[in-house]
Amino acid sequence: MNLSHASQRPEEDTRFFGHPRGLANLFGVEMWERFSFYGMQGILTYYLYYTLDQGGLALTKATAVSIVGAYGGLVYLATIVGAWIADRVLGSERTLFYSALLIMFGHIALALLPGFLGVGVGLAAVALGSGGLKGNATAMVGLLYAQGDERRDAGFSLFYLGVNLGAFVGPLLTGLAQVELGFHYGFGLAAIGMAAGLVQYTLGRRNLPNTDVPNPLPAERRKVWILIAVVAVAAITALVLTGVITADNLSNVTIGLILMATVSFFTVMLTSKKVTAVERSRVLSFIPFYLASFVFWSLFQQQFTVVTIYVDERLNRNMFGWEMPIAWANSINPIFIIILAGVFAALWTKLGPRQPSTPIKFALGTIIMGLSFLLFLVYAGGTGNTTPLLWLVVILFGFSIAELLLSPVGLSLSTKLAPTAFRTQMVALNFLSIALGTATAGSLAAYYDVQHEYEYFSIVGGASVVFGILLALVSPFIKRLMKGVH
Repeated sequence: MNLSHASQRPEEDTRFFGHPRGLANLFGVEMWERFSFYGMQGILTYYLYYTLDQGGLALTKATAVSIVGAYGGLVYLATIVGAWIADRVLGSERTLFYSALLIMFGHIALALLPGFLGVGVGLAAVALGSGGLKGNATAMVGLLYAQGDERRDAGFSLFYLGVNLGAFVGPLLTGLAQVELGFHYGFGLAAIGMAAGLVQYTLGRRNLPNTDVPNPLPAERRKVWILIAVVAVAAITALVLTGVITADNLSNVTIGLILMATVSFFTVMLTSKKVTAVERSRVLSFIPFYLASFVFWSLFQQQFTVVTIYVDERLNRNMFGWEMPIAWANSINPIFIIILAGVFAALWTKLGPRQPSTPIKFALGTIIMGLSFLLFLVYAGGTGNTTPLLWLVVILFGFSIAELLLSPVGLSLSTKLAPTAFRTQMVALNFLSIALGTATAGSLAAYYDVQHEYEYFSIVGGASVVFGILLALVSPFIKRLMKGVH
């Protein structure tokens, strides 16, 4: 599909705060997608384990966090499907558009369908749709910049600001709707947000770059892939019906799928004849970044598993006689990102070639993430809702600094290291690291309880710090493998 494009070349287009105008459109659709995504996720865990008289489904906490971890992992695992469709069938732009429609349908299902039917249909649709949207939106941001354009990291930081504007407002509004009206009204509000994103996106499509299919699937092979998809769905259905896959082990099953997908992706790219020697070296350099991203996200995504339970059972949410809605804690991190994203974007732009190398940024991100977890030790071993809200704010400030050092840089890096023939799929590989971390966050949550807080936070936080130090030590070797990419 060939869209109408702005006449200016990427390096000459400065219409959006010094960046290409298309960034504003992608900024907007991602903002509304994150509004709906985090708005729904902010109340999802509580919906699963709250009692029936509280409007929930009365699952155990362990089962609830397993579902949430698996769902989060499947969102990012679905980027594989979205990337493959973009690279082989539709192109990034159309894949993004249809994915947004699927997300909206999923939130509508959660809002209107009762009980576990709504959870199953809704989460499956949102996971597939979000996977198709995220990877392709990121790839399209990368296409806005010419090779060597030093605005790229700053542009991704601004794009990340859009992500966090949505992530900030979503839990506030859906959390308030859940308290005042009920869970299903909160899910409905998420659907309205995604509808707003679709309208905004449609109105600005002319500003987007050309997204022709880079590696078209031959027509004679399409029936084979349709058959493969049908068999895969049938196999998953059979495993669920026979009890092999259950809600309790869903996050562990997801981890296994992600690991298989990761090995497959790296193998295909490293052995493909379409990948040059220089590109192959860059793919190899991405392996330690993948591992660092996994470590980071396995801690960061515990905001929706361990930290969610912590907010419910250990946090004092009383402010001057008013109790803060429980979902509002999910808006603390986005506040910091909104405040600091521009600061980081300006910092990287000002420093230019003097900024820390990408491996050092990743190392600092994992170290600071681990140190933030260690801050939980200050109030570990307490009982009841006694942890001050201000202390959680301090901890999540550390989460935010670590996130800005690693996450937007990782998005940019995946576009810079990508082989030409695997452009969108390299972005999907970056999201696979997030998928693995997110699913692991669900599995790790099974080991958390109030009685063993000290051991839990010490081991998890300490492991991240150690990994970050090791990554810093091997950073010179990684930079050589990157072959001139910074």
